[in-house]
Amino acid sequence: MYLGMDIGTSELKALIINAQGEIIASNHATLNVQRPHAHWAEQDPERWWQACGEVLAGLRQQAAQAWSEIRAIGLSGQMHGAVLLDAQGEVLRPCILWNDTRSAPQCEALSRQHPEMMQVSGNMIMPGFTAPKLRWVAEHEPEIFRRIDKVLLPKDYLRWRLTGRFVSEPSDAAGTLWLDVAKRDWSDELLAITGLTRANMPELVEGSVVSATLKADLASEWGLSAAVCVAGGAGDNAASAVGVGAVNPGDAFISLGTSGVIFVVNDRLLADPQSGVHAFCHALPGRWHQMSVMLSAASCLRWLCNLLSVTESQLMEEMAQLSEEQRRHAPVFLPYLSGERTPHNDPDASGSFFNLRHETPRALLGYAVIEGVAFGLADGFAVLGDAQRQIQQCSLTGGGARSTLWAQLIADVLQLPIVTHPASASGALGAARLAWLAAGGVESEVCLKPPVQARYQPDAARGEVLQQRLQLFRTLYAQQQQARALLPE
Repeated sequence: MYLGMDIGTSELKALIINAQGEIIASNHATLNVQRPHAHWAEQDPERWWQACGEVLAGLRQQAAQAWSEIRAIGLSGQMHGAVLLDAQGEVLRPCILWNDTRSAPQCEALSRQHPEMMQVSGNMIMPGFTAPKLRWVAEHEPEIFRRIDKVLLPKDYLRWRLTGRFVSEPSDAAGTLWLDVAKRDWSDELLAITGLTRANMPELVEGSVVSATLKADLASEWGLSAAVCVAGGAGDNAASAVGVGAVNPGDAFISLGTSGVIFVVNDRLLADPQSGVHAFCHALPGRWHQMSVMLSAASCLRWLCNLLSVTESQLMEEMAQLSEEQRRHAPVFLPYLSGERTPHNDPDASGSFFNLRHETPRALLGYAVIEGVAFGLADGFAVLGDAQRQIQQCSLTGGGARSTLWAQLIADVLQLPIVTHPASASGALGAARLAWLAAGGVESEVCLKPPVQARYQPDAARGEVLQQRLQLFRTLYAQQQQARALLPE
């Protein structure tokens, strides 16, 4: 048996798979984001550890026999978060999350003063990444910066609590801007730019090998063997790729979670920092991937439903009743509730509706939101370069993949076949598969593509209408940029 855990933004999820790759049990616990100031997004790492205990206790109760047979643990987690520890292992401040954009001024300064960062890291300097966050801490919280002994990513903080070892792996480390992505190793040059050294970093192993073993006292307390190993694991998107079997060049998937991601596998590093496309290491050795990222995806629909006091399923049912003519004249929504990454790198971008009227029903607002997210994905897809031509179809994962309306809409907007899989195709499943590989599993037997639940073929006629609305969407963003200059400071 193999255990996979994934620290998301809104929940910590874990599951157990057997030696046939079948899911035996799963469980989750809710997480909340604190936003004490504009552009801030933080979480308390201690809450992750509490959630881990809650989730694993539930799994042990659900499947006692399977639990006792666990041989290895795999970890996945939200990328880019800055967990700062002092020399005693105490957390110095709340974790600054991936969708925190406070470090935009530091990004501008780093881009101006150290353009070499983009060449070595393979990525544009963006507020979501970890290095600018540390520059912000150095400038605004210097007493905390001086006490930093270790900088960990979210899943690697959990690994430290599980094993007592400071270890990371290339797929997650690539999102820090401290990694030489081509060499899959920390760059002393990049670390020095933000006042850090290798001593402040965890050691690196590949995601599919053993990183450490479970602490003896935890193994005893949890009723597990002291020989249980913990795999290197992966950042959430690379883990999800392993979960959907996207491990060979040209394999691709779209994730509709809190953020929206288009992920395509490469057999070499294909970096184009100026495009805003991320070029990261994959979770498996000798592979890389490109990724376009929009900061707000399914979270936009959650935001609207909270405002309207309606459930997502109810609003989706109402959207499904809309006619093609109604959708054609729906409001247009800009989904930039947390700013935007690919392709705009614009932390000040904001969400908005265009073309509201007295008679606009809430179903049309909902449709505008999911359409706006699909348009944001189209903007990311457009800058993928040569990788576009490799993609024959995309798997769709994440909470948004449950909506047949949304899946078809994305197929029509991108004019690309979309397939969905059982809900279990997730970062936690990928993490469990990496645990299996670390315990001796064979990649060709472990990293299989899951069954296809549904296929969505693009409709050319709908696609033509949507392209017209996409042009309006892009025009509205350009006009918003101009209008923001008139806003008060």
